[in-house]
Amino acid sequence: MASYYIRKFQETDHKQAVDLFSRGLEEHIPATFRHLLLLPRTLLLLLGVPLALVLVSGSCLLAVVGIILLLLLLRLLARQPWKEYVAKCLHTDMADITKSYLRVHGSCFWVAESAGQVVGTVAALPVKDPPLGRKQLELFRLSVSSQHRGQGIAKALVRTVLQFARDQGYNDVVLETTIMQQGAMTLYEAVGFQRTGEYLYPGIIKWFMDFSIIHFTYPLPSAQ
Repeated sequence: MASYYIRKFQETDHKQAVDLFSRGLEEHIPATFRHLLLLPRTLLLLLGVPLALVLVSGSCLLAVVGIILLLLLLRLLARQPWKEYVAKCLHTDMADITKSYLRVHGSCFWVAESAGQVVGTVAALPVKDPPLGRKQLELFRLSVSSQHRGQGIAKALVRTVLQFARDQGYNDVVLETTIMQQGAMTLYEAVGFQRTGEYLYPGIIKWFMDFSIIHFTYPLPSAQ
């Protein structure tokens, strides 16, 4: 028997849901840092700057200091998109979940509860400008506590959204995630989502980081 159950969000869940959402996104900072270190442009920078410092100053110590400063800068860059996105969400939809998701027709916000604690979240909103002739629902805010992963909670939350979409007469469920969220991409593909697009996150810093956004679509068989 499952040690959790999924239900609609209640106002008393707000603090736990927001904390879970914030921590879940910030967990991707180390993977983003590793991704950044392996980019050719970053490797060139890490090799070129210390070499230039040695040639100009003749000091190996200065070159070592330069590498350390570059690594600290790269770490800050790895944090930037996640911190920026969390801050944006906390001032928009996550500031008032009831208003954003439960008072909008054809949308919802669910939590997974275990032992009286919120251990997972997922949300869905209608796509404002879907392709002609399609009615689409977008999946948002999927997050599961690190202590409760491996129990099928994330998959159950995604399936809750898919069933909701069927019941509401949607043609597709769509979502976006980043190239850094490999676990999420594996989950979506296992459930049956198909990759339908990829683009770079806007902004010069995110271009430098090669911060790609992956678009997924789940065509609902009952709507075909």
